[in-house]
Amino acid sequence: MISGAAWSMPGRTPMRAWPSRASTPTAASWKRTGSWHGSGSPSQMRPDEATVSEPAPPGTALVDVEYHLFQITDPQGPVADDLDASHTGLVSADGGGIEVTTGIHTGEVYVTVEPHSKWPDPAPGWEEIAEISCHSPSRELLVTSFTDDPADLPSLASDGPGSYRLRVQARGRDRAVDQTTVDEVVESYLIQSWPAAHQDALLVQATDAYGAQSRAQQADDTIVIDHEDSLDTQTGQERDILRRAERGDYS
Repeated sequence: MISGAAWSMPGRTPMRAWPSRASTPTAASWKRTGSWHGSGSPSQMRPDEATVSEPAPPGTALVDVEYHLFQITDPQGPVADDLDASHTGLVSADGGGIEVTTGIHTGEVYVTVEPHSKWPDPAPGWEEIAEISCHSPSRELLVTSFTDDPADLPSLASDGPGSYRLRVQARGRDRAVDQTTVDEVVESYLIQSWPAAHQDALLVQATDAYGAQSRAQQADDTIVIDHEDSLDTQTGQERDILRRAERGDYS
């Protein structure tokens, strides 16, 4: 067989060269480029030859709740800056982890996680929706109980270590507020994640009463520091004199 070169017979038009074996697409070339251009199927490759990682499929599990919350943590380090305070009434950063606020005080809730490789559309049918950013040091971004026991759910870090955006969606928080014993599971949560740079926390949708109550409570607990009250400033000294005068202290 003649391959890889043009050949002709006397008096005939030269024929086009046949492609050499080296130019035929192979599984190895698909592995290098991440795309397939041959006539075969990449599904015929061995699992260890594939290099394009896909997010884990969604998972649902019962998660234990204590003190109105469950968490999202990474076993190898903090996932959030506590200074990134948010008043969404649903999700916040605290103690190096992400806390999701529940209506029930103690019990179980349904949690579904959906890792994505890019921004997903919000799912319909949820009452409260909020987003927050976090960082996974190890790629194990896990839903855990208050005692840090991980739930039987896939990691939310779909793309390995790095920054992620979490969209937490809740339903049923008004059905058993503050209860410690419920006959059936009444609250459900959907957590979608995707790789993204850090952004401020965002309240996307607010329709349940418990969220409104939580946001109002957080606002009442906020301490406002007025630096003009410092006695090192003239304004601060004048305010101090007025406050002492109101108490009858003229010293």
